[in-house]
Amino acid sequence: MKCNKCPSAATLHITEIISEDHVEEVHLCEFCAHKYLAQPQAKAHAKAKAGPLDDLDTPGTARECEMCGIKFVDFRNTHRLGCPHDYNVFREELIQLLEKIHGEPRHVGKVPRRLPQNRQAQAELLQLRKQLHQAVDKEQYEEAAKLRDRIKRLEEG
Repeated sequence: MKCNKCPSAATLHITEIISEDHVEEVHLCEFCAHKYLAQPQAKAHAKAKAGPLDDLDTPGTARECEMCGIKFVDFRNTHRLGCPHDYNVFREELIQLLEKIHGEPRHVGKVPRRLPQNRQAQAELLQLRKQLHQAVDKEQYEEAAKLRDRIKRLEEG
């Protein structure tokens, strides 16, 4: 997870209860955490008076989904979207958020070792089946039999 103030990795995670309905999570690196904790408590009181819109630094937070009526501010407070349409409505804000949290806006996971071989075999099977149908259509039955046997070997092994 990234620091909310700089591109470093976050090592301190603070949950502030601003009001009964509003909770704010702050993720900071060690350097930014020292600055944040050194600030006087007046900051917390100012936030409580300011309201939930003032603590968001992303523009366009007043946008609303036409389908479910959720605003991005509501998502930031509840950490839940209202409908699948929200991913398109709040795309820019969600990408920024994912980059801050994960460092990437898309999932990059592990790939099984045998997957490339499997994909190659699947592509070859598709091509062989196409050739088999063409051979049968042209009434080339000897060639079709060879293709059929080759397809069986690939499917079994």
